[in-house]
Amino acid sequence: MKRIRKIITIMVLLLGFSSVLYAEEAAVSGSASVDILSNYVWRGQKLSNSWVVQPSVGIGYGGFSANIWSNYDSDASIDEGDGHGEFTETDFTLSYEYAIDKLSLGAGYIYYALDGANDTQEFFVSAGYDVLLSPSLTVYYDYDEGNGAFIVAGIGHSFGMMKDISLDIGATAGFNIEDKVMGLDSKGEEFTDFYNGELSAALSIPVTKAISVTPKIAYSFPLSNDAEDAISSVSNDGDDSVLYGGINLTLSF
Repeated sequence: MKRIRKIITIMVLLLGFSSVLYAEEAAVSGSASVDILSNYVWRGQKLSNSWVVQPSVGIGYGGFSANIWSNYDSDASIDEGDGHGEFTETDFTLSYEYAIDKLSLGAGYIYYALDGANDTQEFFVSAGYDVLLSPSLTVYYDYDEGNGAFIVAGIGHSFGMMKDISLDIGATAGFNIEDKVMGLDSKGEEFTDFYNGELSAALSIPVTKAISVTPKIAYSFPLSNDAEDAISSVSNDGDDSVLYGGINLTLSF
């Protein structure tokens, strides 16, 4: 895990240096953000017992992009000592997106570096259409620890408000295809069934042209009996539904 973090740190520095070198080229873009949330929730699984901090750095060139994301859990023990708080996960994502009129197509790779669990890897493909409710579909295939797939369908809409403030609402539905990372059913087996639904709302508030602040809230809940068992077995407190929220700060460059 420490070796991976060192490699990721070097890559962040290289990406940052590249963004400076090519700052005059319109095709290069970057962002740095941080989320402070009441809990870490991933695909319906509540993976923390307290608030978390999730920093992220990304850079894009043309249709290509690279992103590094981490989760700092305020309630995680440090080396089993008396202190609390540590980074429990660092993800590295490479992706490519291409637009054809209103249709956007994408593909990518995610490496999940985890503390307390085996690292795993996914490939994904995605499609979205720029019409009312902006429907999208993403298929993830975990060829490592999960050895299965997970599908996310989503819709959303942005409502313009005063002074460039926007209210963004969305809904997603997940479908699990024998992905062991998503938990097991009541029989202790991998399963294929609907997984979780999530409703979300966020208020995007621009502070400057490059900086925005976004309060957000979301509610995730199981969509099947299999998912109830799986989410309960994986989530830290055994709950299968969770209401969580927080705030995001983003710097674009």
